[in-house]
Amino acid sequence: MILIPAIDLKDGKCVRLRQGRMDDETIFSENPVEVASRWVNEGAKRLHIVDLDGAFAGKPVNAQVIHDISRAHPDLIIQVGGGIRDEDTIQAYLNAGVQYVIIGTKAVNAPHFVRDVCIEFPGHIIVGLDAKDGKVAIDGWSKLSKHDIIDLAQHFEDDGVDSIIYTDIGRDGMMSGVNVEETAKLASAIRIPVIASGGITSLDDIRALGAVADEGIMGAITGRAIYEGTLDFAEGEKLAESFA
Repeated sequence: MILIPAIDLKDGKCVRLRQGRMDDETIFSENPVEVASRWVNEGAKRLHIVDLDGAFAGKPVNAQVIHDISRAHPDLIIQVGGGIRDEDTIQAYLNAGVQYVIIGTKAVNAPHFVRDVCIEFPGHIIVGLDAKDGKVAIDGWSKLSKHDIIDLAQHFEDDGVDSIIYTDIGRDGMMSGVNVEETAKLASAIRIPVIASGGITSLDDIRALGAVADEGIMGAITGRAIYEGTLDFAEGEKLAESFA
């Protein structure tokens, strides 16, 4: 299992939101490339980048910053989400050195799109499923769909996605701990890896996830905790790696 630092981009800056609300942000740095370098120096093997402006605009807004991070760290595995709604955007990110693109809202609204891009870009597609009470949220978490998260995950597994990022939106950015039970439940229901997101606050959360990692949890994304200092990233990464 690995620990994956998150860089959320808004207006070219590194920020964190509370429960996805664009009007409830904390700016942590005005230089995202320096932030990426910090996590690499502390042992990060993978980086999770979200173009928040892009997610709401429906097209990339902070792509240049993401390109700059990729160019600065060509050996780093980077996964990018936010505003990825067409093949050209995926191709542009892959050309820039990004390894994985994350399809979110469009995966739910137009599931055939996932199937098509899995064929066109095999091994590079991740689906991000954000859920509350077992139901998938869309459009920047502003709406709850009627879709059951496990049913959707199994569908995307059949389409050929590389992995699923599961976010409990009730916990994201709230420093309230990870939803281990629901994460493990999803991981055990599919064969492809699950990456946990939302609520990773302390070493205890990593231990709790590690205890069920063999269900198929390959990593955990952490954001606010490593920026506010409740979790030491280097220490957390070493702990995560101790789990199979």
